[in-house]
Amino acid sequence: MSDDRKGGLPGSAFGRTARLAALPVGYAGRATLGVGRRIAGRPADAVLAEVQRRTADQIFSVLGQLKGGAMKFGQAMSIFEAALPEELIGPYRESLTKLQDAAPAMPVALVDQVMRGEFGDFWREEFAEFEQTPVAAASIGQVHRAVWKDGRPVAVKIQYPGAAKALRADLRQIGRLSRLFGVLAPGLDVKPLIAELQARVEEELDYSLEAAAQAAFAEAYAGDPDYVVPQVVAHSERALVTEWIDSDGSLAGVIADGSQAERDRLGNLYARFLLGSPRRAGLLHADPHPGNFRPLADGRLGIVDFGAVARLDGGFPPVIGVLLRQAVAGDAEAVSAGLRAEGFIRPKVRVEAEAISAYIAPFFEPATLESFTFSRAWLRDQLSRVTSPGVEGMGTAMKVNLPPEYLLIHRVWMGAIGVLSQLEATAPFRRILVEELPGFADEGQD
Repeated sequence: MSDDRKGGLPGSAFGRTARLAALPVGYAGRATLGVGRRIAGRPADAVLAEVQRRTADQIFSVLGQLKGGAMKFGQAMSIFEAALPEELIGPYRESLTKLQDAAPAMPVALVDQVMRGEFGDFWREEFAEFEQTPVAAASIGQVHRAVWKDGRPVAVKIQYPGAAKALRADLRQIGRLSRLFGVLAPGLDVKPLIAELQARVEEELDYSLEAAAQAAFAEAYAGDPDYVVPQVVAHSERALVTEWIDSDGSLAGVIADGSQAERDRLGNLYARFLLGSPRRAGLLHADPHPGNFRPLADGRLGIVDFGAVARLDGGFPPVIGVLLRQAVAGDAEAVSAGLRAEGFIRPKVRVEAEAISAYIAPFFEPATLESFTFSRAWLRDQLSRVTSPGVEGMGTAMKVNLPPEYLLIHRVWMGAIGVLSQLEATAPFRRILVEELPGFADEGQD
């Protein structure tokens, strides 16, 4: 019986692999078509644009039909949509937003089967109420609204049967297709993103680990006037019960139709949480896509989904703040030396200090002003520059290494810039860094 008929992840293992495997075949056909049209006299730019459009259409169509690794990859990619050319990404912005927030649901009988396996045959006795229809669904699980036996409204997150197998299989297959995604934005390398998703699979599949991380965040932010992290009520390996938070949607909705005042205020809260949580909780929320951040009616920002975290006891490494301050000050030699010392530039690699500073400008430019306005246009310009063939672009990119200990920090930093650019928010980014990033304002740490 296929997973479709059982109500698990969409499609049999063979069917899922076939749909993903069809992507490069389709690309080969489009590339051949492009060659033919160039011979027929069509301009190269026009042919590339058509190949990109058709590639995007097929990629987003397949990702939208699947869960598991394909869905998670789609969610991870969706936070970078602000960097893609408007003429390409415009038609797909709505489908990418949906990838951030929703996926098809499990049937009722399967929900009961999973809950019996996790909490026993009498699992319903733990709840005063349990809504059969999920209120949210994502890459590896779905969420039900319920009332715990003590009267507390709760959210019940249930993992899809077969999620582990599908997640691993999809990510392996997508890893083989990484070059295809470069068609959408030449020079954008998704291999590190895929490698990181593969490395984090086991942690995200174990809801007991997520429960521990969420409990630590909830304790750190208990009673906070700006943020709400739901308390953990109960958990098992494949089910997680937490307190319910009321919201009308996520930051994805604000990106779609929020006022500028909402964009600025929530962008500020979003940035402060991501940069401030290592200091307060010793943990970094490492899944920054908008669906995990929920504006509440009282003005606070609710945060959910703690399956991916980086453990940063004592906060961000102070060297990050020091390097960022040196970059803002224009001290290219100090930045180059510091990056080399941290392993971002390997010992025998030769690269000009000025080229490195120019290449990393997107990381520190928002810190050069007291108030910075993020935008899709700004991010596209940055991506275009750093992926260009020149010394400041791919010539330098090929010489930069990403040490494993910085992988999640890099993901969050880039993801946050992507979301802030989608929000087109104006934020006092420099002040946030001064308050939350060790070493940024302290010259004594050089």
